[in-house]
Amino acid sequence: MWYSLVMLFLCLFQTQLAKAWVQQQTDDFYSVIPQQLEESARGDSHPHRAQRSSSGHAMMSRAVSGGGLTIDTLPENMTRVVEDSGKYYTWRSFGPEDRRAQELWVDMNDVRHGQVRVHGILSNSYKQAVRVALSFDFPFYGHYLRQIIIATGGFIFTGDITHRMLTTTQYIAPLMANFDPSYSKESTVQYLDNGEVFVVQWERVRLPGKESEGAFTFQAALYKTGTITFSYRDIPLSLDAISSVEHPLKVGLSDAFMVTSPSSESPDARRQTIYEYHRAEIDITKITSYSAVEFAPLPTCLQHDSCELCLSSNQTSGCSWCHVLQRCSDGMDRHRQEWLDYACSEESKDATCEDYTRGDSSTGSSITPEIEDVTFLTPLQKGCESDDDTKHHIFKTGNDVKTDSSTKSDGLANTGVIAGIAAALVLLLALILVALYINYHPTVASPLYLIQRRKNYWPSWKFHKQQPGYTEVEEGHDKNSIVEAGPC
Repeated sequence: MWYSLVMLFLCLFQTQLAKAWVQQQTDDFYSVIPQQLEESARGDSHPHRAQRSSSGHAMMSRAVSGGGLTIDTLPENMTRVVEDSGKYYTWRSFGPEDRRAQELWVDMNDVRHGQVRVHGILSNSYKQAVRVALSFDFPFYGHYLRQIIIATGGFIFTGDITHRMLTTTQYIAPLMANFDPSYSKESTVQYLDNGEVFVVQWERVRLPGKESEGAFTFQAALYKTGTITFSYRDIPLSLDAISSVEHPLKVGLSDAFMVTSPSSESPDARRQTIYEYHRAEIDITKITSYSAVEFAPLPTCLQHDSCELCLSSNQTSGCSWCHVLQRCSDGMDRHRQEWLDYACSEESKDATCEDYTRGDSSTGSSITPEIEDVTFLTPLQKGCESDDDTKHHIFKTGNDVKTDSSTKSDGLANTGVIAGIAAALVLLLALILVALYINYHPTVASPLYLIQRRKNYWPSWKFHKQQPGYTEVEEGHDKNSIVEAGPC
């Protein structure tokens, strides 16, 4: 009895701990609003602002979670996370006294910049994110993006796979923090896209628990050239005073790649792991009102579309050419999985462009026919007693490759066609000879036999002495010049 009560108490205690842990973990999670909800809420002006639920979360969208996706750092035997400014981007910070900081600010009220859209869902929710399509290809770490995800927490998610841990990596964060746009009617999340620049502005958003400190207004601009700018208009308190317990506090850029590997739980299951390969972090002490940060993209290996440019360009370093994929890379980008699947690191090891050229020429475009013995490693069928039947000669002429078995089959097919034509000609000649024989010997036994056994409708033949041919005429229409043989 006492044992049962103790076990019941332990089970209830573990259940409460699990619920508390889940609640703590989900506090850091973002939910991406489904496209259907975003389309149905395109009316940006709402008669009232939606209130946050008691748990602080609205409807959750489907996301990759559980045992299917993990986010981890690179192992020690791989390249560590790079945090320098000379790999993918260079950046500069501008203070309030710098004129460049004022130039980088995009005035959303200026109609010359394009039409501004105040997003109704993001402006009325907490820890939500919405996918938005771009009108141009935006280069990010050498990859061209055509859509991004805007989050209420002051950042943009750029990953291809949607999950709930958006704050971990693959972000553009002018000021990632625990902002709650649903607190005030004045808080909005708005953006514009004029084909040359895409601007997202978080206007008068506040932090839970620090609402009285003031509202934050800042923006991120993504230019078609790949340049990224962070501009700050209102920063009411020092960023050092913002807690990162409930929400990460970040300013900068980050990108990662995904690798698929077998799961330890089941041999048939696959596990997807996201590895962050680069991060650019900005000193948060430099973020003040009327300050700005400008990121300039650097050339990457992915921009080279030929082996010569890939291996000889002085703008990039550490690049390798994967001839199978026709791609230039250093192995650390979002195509990492393909790079591993096709063993590009081994293929490009100590290889030159001349090696690939010689390899291509040896497999094609030879004018002189070559003959060589090749043994096909195909499984032998039942009844086969020797390997000799599987050996063939290969004839190479230009880019065409044919085995002698196919050549023999083609020869047999041609012989059959010729034999059929010859048989048809012989049969036609025999019929002509029989017709001539009947024409000139109508009283012989064989012609009379055919005439006697003709049907009621048996066409008669009309002969003309001046013409060697004949025409068919039905009986009873024209009796003139018709030679008929009467019954015997």
